Amino acid sequence: MQFRQQALAKLQSPEELDLPVRFARPQGWLVLTVTVAVVAAASVWAVTGSVASTVNAPAVLTHGQGSYILQSPVAGQVTAVLATEGERLPAGSPVLRVRTGQGDSVVRTVAAGRVTALAATIGQIIRTGADVAAVEKVAHASDPLYATVYVPAENAAAIPANASVDLTVQSVPAQRYGVLRGHVKSVDRTAQSPQRIAAFLGDGQLGEQFTRKGRPVAVLVRLDRSSGTESGYAWSSAQGPPFALSSMTLATGSIRMADQRPVDWLLP
Repeated sequence: MQFRQQALAKLQSPEELDLPVRFARPQGWLVLTVTVAVVAAASVWAVTGSVASTVNAPAVLTHGQGSYILQSPVAGQVTAVLATEGERLPAGSPVLRVRTGQGDSVVRTVAAGRVTALAATIGQIIRTGADVAAVEKVAHASDPLYATVYVPAENAAAIPANASVDLTVQSVPAQRYGVLRGHVKSVDRTAQSPQRIAAFLGDGQLGEQFTRKGRPVAVLVRLDRSSGTESGYAWSSAQGPPFALSSMTLATGSIRMADQRPVDWLLP
């Protein structure tokens, strides 16, 4: 009752009605000003800004036309291996000699290229259609390397033309020499099967490896050239590694996707 009487007396007393009323302290005004500025800046960025994103996917360095798997057209016993791994051969060059029931037969290259693997040995019995070699389609030692990045199919549509690509090459220590630079040359809109990848790379194991999480899309990357590096290609470091790159080297590609508007990115 004592507090109620004091409150009633305070309301009935007009002696302090002319005093100014303080709505907020200076610290409160400072907080309000900063909050309004932050909200305004965020609104402007949401309308005019962009969000950059990347997609990471396995990649392999190859020459532009890829490879092919050479298969034996006959069945029989291998009596001679006429080519060596790493040898560059013209089309129609002998690779194996096979003894069949009708006499000796020679297995020859289908197209010019470099032998990257030999799967047959002397004395081995092979059947018709057996894989006997992998041949990379490269005519000259100076032919440039490309990178093929196997991107998940759901990300392919968002890859812009000439998008920048960073490649972490497995055989090159990235902390010391950096990453390999490149730009997207083309995007194959057809999902790749294990068989199609194996036919292009000449390696069935890579076909299985790159499709383990679903059928990807092949993105062909043109490597940036540089006359100031030993490899002949541009790196994030000044010099890059002190050695040349070879085809069929595995890497991981990081592709810059098309910029997205923050409003589209934030709203459902």
